Amino acid sequence: MPNNPAPPAAICFDLDDTLIDDAGASSAGLRAVMERIGHPDFGAARSLWDVQTEVSFGAFLRGELSLDQQRRERIRALAVQAGHSEISDHHCDELYRLYLEAHQSSWQAFSDAHTALQALGASGFRLGVVTNGPEQLQYPKLQSMELIGYFHTVVCADTAGAGKPDPRIFEVAAQRLGVDPADCWHVGDQVSADAVGAVASRMRPVIIDRQRRPVPEGLTTIGSLDELPSMLGVVGPAPAGTL
Repeated sequence: MPNNPAPPAAICFDLDDTLIDDAGASSAGLRAVMERIGHPDFGAARSLWDVQTEVSFGAFLRGELSLDQQRRERIRALAVQAGHSEISDHHCDELYRLYLEAHQSSWQAFSDAHTALQALGASGFRLGVVTNGPEQLQYPKLQSMELIGYFHTVVCADTAGAGKPDPRIFEVAAQRLGVDPADCWHVGDQVSADAVGAVASRMRPVIIDRQRRPVPEGLTTIGSLDELPSMLGVVGPAPAGTL
């Protein structure tokens, strides 16, 4: 990528752990399930849940599992770790509903999301969301935190026909935004999904690295969404009501 790229016409954003603190909400859901099944070790549960989610949700994105099947796989892995070798589909579904209830009650946008989106939108950038999350949950998230109004489109893997890092989901977003992918930036927290997919689609990736993790050299990184407007020459947040 050039050091001084031309400003984009549009900017796409990942949702979970980019605009919304999904890790915190997921931990709340996980603790609710742990309490119900008598799991004593949050560290072990968190590690297993993250790995199993990557495996099972990845299979869902590839069309190998249904949404409910991947949810059951994740719950079963946690139950087995807690010492429950047999657990029915019905019980898995009940536990996942418990997880979702606690997860949804803990939804929270990062404090820098509204100001950055407001400033960018008021400056004329077309904005979109590109997420692997199922559409039935992503719109309620955006609506509940009053983020939906900033975006010209929301592209979800289950309705776009492809999930990150497949370049097709980024191309769908660019098409809906009315721009060439090369004229679009994509901001996300995952190198493997967000950066790899963006590059494959010809978008410029920007990695938001709130945890200051190791990131491959050559990638544009920011520690906060507040840094994004200044990168694009946008001065401060826009006045309320300008969207």
